[in-house]
Amino acid sequence: MKKLLLLKGMLLLALAGQAQQDAMYTQYMFNTMAINPGYAGSRGNLSATAMYRRQWIGVEGAPETQTVSLDMATRDRKIGLGLQAFNDKIGITKSTGFYMTYAYRINFKDDVSSLGIGLQGGFTNFRANLAKVDLIDQNGDPAFMQNVNAMMPSFGAGLYYNNDRFYAGFSIPNIVRTYLRKEQYLYQTDVVAHRFMHLFFMTGYVFDLGEDYKLKPSLLVKAVSGAPIEADINANLWIKDIVSVGASYRTGDAIAGLLELQLGSQFRLGYAYDHSISKLVKYNQGTHEIMLRFEFGWERGEILSPRYF
Repeated sequence: MKKLLLLKGMLLLALAGQAQQDAMYTQYMFNTMAINPGYAGSRGNLSATAMYRRQWIGVEGAPETQTVSLDMATRDRKIGLGLQAFNDKIGITKSTGFYMTYAYRINFKDDVSSLGIGLQGGFTNFRANLAKVDLIDQNGDPAFMQNVNAMMPSFGAGLYYNNDRFYAGFSIPNIVRTYLRKEQYLYQTDVVAHRFMHLFFMTGYVFDLGEDYKLKPSLLVKAVSGAPIEADINANLWIKDIVSVGASYRTGDAIAGLLELQLGSQFRLGYAYDHSISKLVKYNQGTHEIMLRFEFGWERGEILSPRYF
């Protein structure tokens, strides 16, 4: 019963007052195009990434996310192109989206540094099956008598700079302000819920720790109206460029352990486990996230192994 009441409270908050939050990823550094369109084509080759995230195990209706993305650079590496699709389910709500990405890439003379200026556009279909909510008030609540089915356009932009050791980026994945639902009777307002603009800043660096070890610290800062600024602070240790073990701290929310395996020059497997440090720790058994990435080369021998971001 406590779990059900907790979930209902979360859903009401999302619909009535807060922005519909974008899906989060602990392994964001391997799904960067989801938050920064300037990343498209930065790896040079055609790259395919798939991720699955199951959040807050043990909580009925907890977030569950699947995403697939493709990005590539043209042969002259001046243009990056990308596609991404995602499905994000939280209780009675479900968001499905599809984005196309274009990035103009400025390649510097050292042949390892580039700046991507990216744009993305697409749509998100948000659905909420409000009529299925089991209400305490048997007389019914007008706010839950009609389901929500909104098609929301999305347009975003981002800058992403990288070389073989360092990266930094700033992005706004969705600039367009879109509404999930409009009503006249609820809270005496015309707007019940709408999406807010999200801002992201990211950076990371790779340090050599001897011949066989490399340390890769990274940082992601997220800001959205109506919520405190949140940061992901991460550190990964690469061992012989094959195995990476790491840890992450998300301010006020969770700590995480990360494991990555570079299986040959083209295939990478990643896993992350999040442990809540907020009040939700009483109600869940953690979060699991799996990442798969495959690199395609234009020509034999073009794959760089490994790529750290």
